[in-house]
Amino acid sequence: MSIALSSARIDLDRFDEAILRVLAVEGRISATELARRIGLSKSPTQARMKRLEDAGVITGYRANLDPIRMGQAHVAFVEVRLSDTREAALQAFNKAVLAIPEVEQCHMIASRFDYLLKVRTSDIQDYRRVLAERISALPHVAGTSTYVAMEAVKEVF
Repeated sequence: MSIALSSARIDLDRFDEAILRVLAVEGRISATELARRIGLSKSPTQARMKRLEDAGVITGYRANLDPIRMGQAHVAFVEVRLSDTREAALQAFNKAVLAIPEVEQCHMIASRFDYLLKVRTSDIQDYRRVLAERISALPHVAGTSTYVAMEAVKEVF
């Protein structure tokens, strides 16, 4: 496998791929245990991790939080249509949507609508407030359509 990074390209061998598979699931694994699992010694494993970090393949490590235990069980997907799709309008929308903490994901879409948002709130009333006061107030929003998730079958955090 190889990954292109802007103008730089990094070739990944089977050890790099093994490191990435393990770290994607267990980001807090020790270098010693990671080395044992992939069949290398600790020093080369650490050097490979550093190279993958420096190349931007590994972009960071984080804790996975359980949103349901945190009182954020309501998930809605929102199609957003803009009134203006020129570059300045898109940039204004992109910048403003970043400031809404309830928006977990925002994707520009090539479809009959312009953006798809994943919004997480405590309940439908909280979602209604976020939609009315924050999402609908974003720059150039002409309309929205909401789809409420009933169950997450597969969700990667």
